[in-house]
Amino acid sequence: MKYIPRQIETELTKASKSFSAAILTGPRRAGKTTLLRKLFPQAAYYLIEDPDVIARLQSDPRSFLDDIRCPAILDEIQNVPELLSYVRSRIDRSPNKKGQWLLTGSQEAPLMRGVAESLAGRAALFNLLPFSQQESPKVSLLKGGFPEVLARPSAGSIWFRSYVQTYLERDVRSVTSIRNLSTFRRFLALAASRCGQILNRTDLAAPLGVSVPTISDWLNILEITGQIILVPPFFENFGKRLIKSPKLYFVDSGLACHLLGIESEKGLDQSPFLGPLFEGFVAAEILKQQMASGRPRGLYYFRDQQGLEVDFIVPAGDQRLLFIEAKASRTVVPAMAKPMERLAEAKTNYRITKALIHREGRDQFPTTALKGGVKALPVSRLGSLLDGK
Repeated sequence: MKYIPRQIETELTKASKSFSAAILTGPRRAGKTTLLRKLFPQAAYYLIEDPDVIARLQSDPRSFLDDIRCPAILDEIQNVPELLSYVRSRIDRSPNKKGQWLLTGSQEAPLMRGVAESLAGRAALFNLLPFSQQESPKVSLLKGGFPEVLARPSAGSIWFRSYVQTYLERDVRSVTSIRNLSTFRRFLALAASRCGQILNRTDLAAPLGVSVPTISDWLNILEITGQIILVPPFFENFGKRLIKSPKLYFVDSGLACHLLGIESEKGLDQSPFLGPLFEGFVAAEILKQQMASGRPRGLYYFRDQQGLEVDFIVPAGDQRLLFIEAKASRTVVPAMAKPMERLAEAKTNYRITKALIHREGRDQFPTTALKGGVKALPVSRLGSLLDGK
């Protein structure tokens, strides 16, 4: 597959000149290794995944590091997180040498705990998700953005089936001890069917015959391994009583479609999950853009107890907010913007931009201005909107 540049490259290159270490987290197979090896071709590469390599590292980490030629890429470092303290010792010996340690990990939360304990102030932290539409026009609601699916879309269903199996065997079992992987696999499909909904752990637990604390643990696994997005409610109440639970989405829409048994564009168009899947696609695109540009992660939704709901609220700096409604329809009508207009009427100190993001039609839609200054944009223009263009 021809290498496709990633938006995060600029930030990574900049960090390598200012920090001794850079740590790149994200879901398995999102392209972390390919990115680092392309961006830093002079770096030696070490995969920390084979049992013999892990055993050697655990028994004699100093000897392993003594044999390493820097700059070095240590891939899947979460398999031996105790190595981070030894890396710190080497950084402290030569603090003026920058860009010497390039680390990747597929489990963000456990790895971040190790970083906080060992590499605070010494490492720049980044998160890489699958390709965005800004990076590749091949990214779609049905196929998602995983590099290998985009390279061979005809084998997408086989790839996703293998991915789920590998994910269950490696990431899930390494995070926690799950007795029944088949139940967890059912949980994955059930979670996909709840895309776009307010998170209700009891609703997930009952069909599976497991406890609510178990569901909480499993959701935590999906989140720390980069599979789901939990979008919290916006913290400003606008003078209203708010819903306080997060909304659930999958990071990759292609994986969500696979888990729901959606295999074709026709099946997607006819699916009752089309709307929620498109919402999740927009949510992931927003986060990808924020992470790639080095901006703080900021994505919320709004819903009050009277039923007023705006899909996404994005802080845009300087007391500005971006309201976004995501509609899977290819036809834009003014009524779709009503929730944003009603919420914008509430007393607030924010300056608000309102945008309705819709699916692409066969013809390219221009930017459409609706009543109340609402912009209507195809999803391919979302990146420009987030950049303030």
